[in-house]
Amino acid sequence: MRKEYDFSKGERGKFYRPGVELNLPIYLEPDVAKFVYELAKAKNIAIETVVNDWLRQDIALIGERTPQQSDSSERN
Repeated sequence: MRKEYDFSKGERGKFYRPGVELNLPIYLEPDVAKFVYELAKAKNIAIETVVNDWLRQDIALIGERTPQQSDSSERN
């Protein structure tokens, strides 16, 4: 690395795009990926549909438990 960089010709916000969503890649462990792939293939649906459905179910479970957990954490 250089000790100093010249940003005098730089443009602030040159690559900023309002409203653009960033989709982060999610990497699954090989055994999980294999299971999800095989399940999606057996159900004839997309892999992302399987993963999103599982995550929505987990979110619902977490949402059901959240009030109890927050009540106990507020006491500590």
